[in-house]
Amino acid sequence: MAATMRAVVQFDLKPKSVELRDVPVPEPGEGEALLQVSAVAICGSDVHQYHATQSWKVAVPVILGHEFCGRVARIGRNAAGFAEGDRVVSETAAVIDETSPLTRQGKYNLDPARKGFGYGVDGAMASFVKVPVRCLHRIPGNVPDEIAAMAEPCCVAYQATVVNSPIKPGDVVAVLGPGPIGLLCAAIARLRGAGVVLLAGVTKDRARLAAGLTLGATHTVDVQTEDGKERLATLGDGLGADVVIDAAGVSAALRTALDWVRPGGHITKVGWGREPLACSLDPLVQKAVTLQGSFSHTWPVWESVLRLLSSGQLNPKPLLGRVAPLADWQSCFDGMSDGALIKAVLKP
Repeated sequence: MAATMRAVVQFDLKPKSVELRDVPVPEPGEGEALLQVSAVAICGSDVHQYHATQSWKVAVPVILGHEFCGRVARIGRNAAGFAEGDRVVSETAAVIDETSPLTRQGKYNLDPARKGFGYGVDGAMASFVKVPVRCLHRIPGNVPDEIAAMAEPCCVAYQATVVNSPIKPGDVVAVLGPGPIGLLCAAIARLRGAGVVLLAGVTKDRARLAAGLTLGATHTVDVQTEDGKERLATLGDGLGADVVIDAAGVSAALRTALDWVRPGGHITKVGWGREPLACSLDPLVQKAVTLQGSFSHTWPVWESVLRLLSSGQLNPKPLLGRVAPLADWQSCFDGMSDGALIKAVLKP
């Protein structure tokens, strides 16, 4: 009889179709390793799937969880480079076409065949998860499990802020949305040398805006009680932000980004939003603004982020509100949904 394990499973596409189930322990295949999960962080996308508000396809039933670390428990066939007992963190591109032009250019994060853990294939909210060894990175010895489990959102923020945004020392940067990605973008913008980092949220985000100041934001604004554009004008030369990073989870934030960016400036959009935009893009033309999308991450980004975590230059610990056993998944999801928690980590 096959061994079983407890896992957080999304079983339908209706709201709250998620539950703790007994499922078979996976077997590592060709080029794969079986990881014993040490810690798995809850992403906003997991919460969206819980509420059926996601804007991407989900192959139910599926085990949730794509921000995780663990130890190699078993190695599959032709899976060189790692050994049992190795402490590792995993990228999210579980399935890619390794022969596609994008993959061969190192842009496998953009490969149309890509499927990620937790929505396309089974994720890591379980005792074990199988992972292609090409996704694995060794964790520096001084980085604890709960921080290693948050390496993935750090990589998303690094991709948006370093790879896809032309931030220069002294620049004025505005970050829209103080969720985990926005907070990490603010932190990395300061690491890049931004002179001003304005983090924008709404009234219910008060605690998150305060956390942003500890991470690296220089200023915050509650857009429900204050005119953010006027505030931004006092922080530079009055023409707006050199770079706006849209990390909000609503489409309408792009309208704000177009309003706040300076002529000739740059907008990087990393936040998802399934609603229609419902506004004119004429300001994009009039200001000659560059609009850049940002999605996922690649191997060199992970290596850079792990070095930053090890050195302490990037520290996502202020985001972490709770570390809990897998059985407490629902209260952690609800805590992130209602804003009581910025980030929670489960330990199977």
